[in-house]
Amino acid sequence: MRLRPGSVLFACNLNRVRSPMAEGLLRKMFGAEIFTDSAGLKDPAMKSLDPAADPFALAAMAEIGVDLSKHRAKTFEELRDGYFDLVVSLTPEAHHQAVELTRSRAVEIEYWPTHDPTLAEGGRDARMDAYRQVRDALARRIETRFR
Repeated sequence: MRLRPGSVLFACNLNRVRSPMAEGLLRKMFGAEIFTDSAGLKDPAMKSLDPAADPFALAAMAEIGVDLSKHRAKTFEELRDGYFDLVVSLTPEAHHQAVELTRSRAVEIEYWPTHDPTLAEGGRDARMDAYRQVRDALARRIETRFR
């Protein structure tokens, strides 16, 4: 049985959907027991995106009482001085970066492959369902890993 880490960083590509959702879920489940943050590989502004959480992610999380309205995307570079006991990467690209950045540190790294709900097609209901599925899968994974 693994010990519960004191601090967790969730990482994905843009820090607008998956990693902020995971951060919000962990914070909701554990409050101040586990420090949590999230980061992405790329600056959303480079893709002309708002650094705020994705609107569908905001809506999906609001359904369960998690407010991501104050979230602003940040990159790994903005966290280089930060120390985390565990880095959970949610995309292959983020996993590669996490391994590179933590080579000289005693940090546990886990890879949780997570579907990108922004790829969902269809109307609002179909897209919201994709975000809910990601949210619920992350919630189950967090519950299993940290309880």
